[in-house]
Amino acid sequence: MTDIDIAKVRRAIAPSGTLRTTINVGNPILASRKDVPGGVSVDLARTLAERLDVALELVVLESAGEAVTAVEEGRADIGFFARDPTRAQLIAFTAPYVLIEGCYLVRDGSPVSEMKDIDVAGRRVVVGKGSAYDLYLTRELLHATIERAATSPTVVQHFLETSADVAAGVRQQLQQDADRFGGLRLLAGRFMVIEQAMGVARTHGPVAESYLTAFVESAKAEGLVTDFLKANGVDAVSVAPLTVDVISS
Repeated sequence: MTDIDIAKVRRAIAPSGTLRTTINVGNPILASRKDVPGGVSVDLARTLAERLDVALELVVLESAGEAVTAVEEGRADIGFFARDPTRAQLIAFTAPYVLIEGCYLVRDGSPVSEMKDIDVAGRRVVVGKGSAYDLYLTRELLHATIERAATSPTVVQHFLETSADVAAGVRQQLQQDADRFGGLRLLAGRFMVIEQAMGVARTHGPVAESYLTAFVESAKAEGLVTDFLKANGVDAVSVAPLTVDVISS
């Protein structure tokens, strides 16, 4: 993009003068609460606020579903979400900035050994309510029963407490829980690639959508996404490839 009217962009994305950004701490790969909110999402939000020369307000939420609702209802301007056609009805997504694997976890003695064993009548699969893999598996699983934990970080605990058959989620979170609880194993392969992107409510209009898309591409092209991942100790995820022209800082 060239000849950017930054004042026009600022009014489109952050009409209040403050960039209100949802931060989903339910996805530990991208954000965490700790003493103060931090993570890749927070770093990208700060960079965007700096480029727009506006104040930043972090709207910290526990789940993806809550973050989506906050943007849809106008309680936040932008957010960090997995791209999904259901969410895209009210939220305009950028191209992804990172790619994350969605995987399955079972008990060591489970008869489930392959992906093809999942979608079976009577099989109970636990997902995080409103997460990208909840939306995806709701569309894809025709025979298994989906049960929803309150948030993504509580999926494995819910799975264990309810004696469900399978836990579904982000590979890194599942592996951490498998190491913590013991007696659990990840199935080989993945059921989806989760495309993590930024999103803005469609009510903000095409100027906001266009600038946010170009911002994400510039963050990838400049190596910012890679740097933020390293700074936050995040590995085993891929920076998404460039898809459009970038904007300069």
